[in-house]
Amino acid sequence: MPTPPAKSISQDKINALQLHVSQMWQMLTRSTRDALEAARDSKLETPEGERWPLYISAGERVKMVRERLRRTMDAAAFRRLDIRTLTGAPEQITEHGLVYLPGRYVVPGGRFNEMYGWDSYFIAQGLLCEGRTGLAESIASLQLYQVKHYGTVLNSNRTYCLQRSHPPFLGRLVLSVFEQNGDIDWLGEALPLVERYHAYWSSLPQFVPGLELSRYHALGDGPAPEALHGEVDAEGRDHYQRLAGWLQAHVDDHPELAAFIDRATGSLTLAAYKDDRTVRESGFDLTWRFGPCGMGIRDFAPVCLNTLLWQMEKDIAEIRRRLGATPPTIERWEGLARERAKRMSEHFWDQKHGLFFDWQLSTQRRRVYPYATTFWPLWAGWATEEQAARVVRNLPLFETEHGLLTSTKSTGCQWDAPFMWAPLVLMAVQGMDRYGFHEDATRVAQRFLATLSAEFERTGQLFEKYNAVTGSAEVAGDITFGYPTNEPGFGWTNAAVCILTQCGMGDCRR
Repeated sequence: MPTPPAKSISQDKINALQLHVSQMWQMLTRSTRDALEAARDSKLETPEGERWPLYISAGERVKMVRERLRRTMDAAAFRRLDIRTLTGAPEQITEHGLVYLPGRYVVPGGRFNEMYGWDSYFIAQGLLCEGRTGLAESIASLQLYQVKHYGTVLNSNRTYCLQRSHPPFLGRLVLSVFEQNGDIDWLGEALPLVERYHAYWSSLPQFVPGLELSRYHALGDGPAPEALHGEVDAEGRDHYQRLAGWLQAHVDDHPELAAFIDRATGSLTLAAYKDDRTVRESGFDLTWRFGPCGMGIRDFAPVCLNTLLWQMEKDIAEIRRRLGATPPTIERWEGLARERAKRMSEHFWDQKHGLFFDWQLSTQRRRVYPYATTFWPLWAGWATEEQAARVVRNLPLFETEHGLLTSTKSTGCQWDAPFMWAPLVLMAVQGMDRYGFHEDATRVAQRFLATLSAEFERTGQLFEKYNAVTGSAEVAGDITFGYPTNEPGFGWTNAAVCILTQCGMGDCRR
C-alpha cells in the first residue's frame, strides 16, 4: 500500500526549527576555555570530587599547552583538570579521559560531550549553511590535527577511542570548507593529512588484499570502557551481559555464533569484543546488518565505507587540481577511484534485488540485508543511472509516512528498524536528488522535517533518532542492545534541518 502524501510544514514551524538550531550551536560548542566541561564524561564512572583527566599528545609542546589552558580557563576549573601526556600504547591507559584538541568544535549533545568523526562532517555542513565558516573550518582543522597527532580521525576525542576511527568523510569536509574560505594555503596544508588518512584505510588490517576493498577493523582488545558504565539497563546489566545472554540462548541454532561466546562459561570471547569495538568504529552501533549486534563485522567489506573511500579518492584528486598539481598525480587518484567503483559495482550491486549490499568475505557473497546505505552510491555519484533508478524503485521498502527506515528488520538495535537517523535520511535525499528523482527526494525530506517539527512542538528538543513508524522520539521501549536513551541536542539532526531548509536538497558543496 502506498504511503500517504507528505504533510506540508508551515513557514512558521520551519522558522521555529531554524531558530532553535541556531541557538543550540553555541550550547554545543567546546573549546580550550571550557576544557573542564568537555572533560566531563557521563559514560564513565568518576568518583565525586576527582579531577578529570585531559591527555595531550606527546608530539605537542606540553608545557605550552598547559600554560595556554591555565591562561584561558577559569582558575578553579583549571585546578579540576588532571593534565597528562599521552605516552606508551593506548591499551595501557587505565584512567580514561579527554584527548586534547587545540580549537573549537561542536559536540552532538546529551551523553555525547566530545567531538565525533562522522558527526562532525554533518555538523560542519549545517554550520556552513548558516554561514558559520570559522567554526566549520576549526572542526576540519581539528580532524586534520587528529590525523597528525593520533594517527587517524578518532571515533571521538576520548582515550578509549584512540584505537578506532569513524566513517571517513575528511576529504568532503576539507573541500566543503575550502569552497567557503577560499584559503589555498590551508588547503595545501590539509592535503598530505587527507592522503595519510586514506593510507590508514588502505593498509592492513582495514585493507583486504585480493578483494582490493576495505573493511572496518578497530584495534584494541576487551570491552569498550564506555559501554561498561554508559550502556546499563534498568536491571543493572551492561551491554555485554545482555549480548552474552542472547548469544548463549541462540548459539545452538546458529553455529556461526560459536566464535563469539564461550558456551561453558557464558562469557564473550576476544573476537566478540573486537567486533563490538569495530561496529562502534563503523558508526552503526548497533545493528544486525553484519550479524547479531555487529558480531561478524570484520567479515564484511561494507558498501558505506568503500563509497566514502571512493569519495576521498575523488576529493584528493580535486584538491590536487585546485593546488595546481601535475596531471599524472591527479590521474593517479582518479584511477584509484575508477578501479574502486568497478570493484564496488561487481561486489555490492545486486541485480536481482535492485539494491546495494555488503560483501561477506567468508562466503564470497553479498548479504541480502536491505539497508539505507543502499543510497550512498547515489549520494557519492558512482552508481549508474540504471542502478540509481532501481534503488529508487525500491524506496517503498524504507519510506514511511514519517520519513525513512534505517533497515527493513526490527532487531532491538537502534541502527535498524523502526528507527530513523538524520544522516541516513539526508544522504538518501541528496542521492535521489542528484540522479533527478526530485519528487521522491522532496517527499522524504518533507516527511522527515514534519516528524521533527511535531516532536519539537511536543518536547522543545531535537533528538538523535526517531521512530519512523510512529513518528515519535520515544524510543526506549524498542531498544534492547546498546544504550536505550535518545539524546537531545542534537548535532547532526540540527545540521539536517539547516541543510534541508536553507540549502535545498544539496549540501553546501553542490
